[in-house]
Amino acid sequence: MSYAAVRPDSWNFALFVHVLGAMVFVSVLAAVVVVLVVALRTDDRADALRFAFRTLLIGGIPAYIVMRGGAEWIASKEHIADVDPEPSWIGIGYSVADGGLLFLIIMCILAGIASRRARAGGQPSALVRWTMGLAAVIIVAYGVALWAMATKPV
Repeated sequence: MSYAAVRPDSWNFALFVHVLGAMVFVSVLAAVVVVLVVALRTDDRADALRFAFRTLLIGGIPAYIVMRGGAEWIASKEHIADVDPEPSWIGIGYSVADGGLLFLIIMCILAGIASRRARAGGQPSALVRWTMGLAAVIIVAYGVALWAMATKPV
């Protein structure tokens, strides 16, 4: 029997908040990747880059906060801090989430600079590619975290 099958009902809402935040965050990142691909293929990319920047800022940061807050909430309900040694899937989740925040901040900065350059008439192609690459790396990392949390390896 898996651990998730014996979870008390009182933990359900905290887990729901965590999963909802993670799903919205990954969806925002996927939308940003699509918008950045479109921005690279069009001549008028200023509006697309502005949309990508605002999506990261207005959608990504709150979704990350909900995901991370839900993670801490469910971890406190499960008393994960009392478990010795800490399960590896918890370490993977924390590592990916903390790295995701760092990448999110970098992506917001790069997308903001790219948006400004595009409005000024410059060519921000390198910044757009870096932002798109970082978003793709985070999406893959969250896939690994999803695998770890679903399978709960030792």
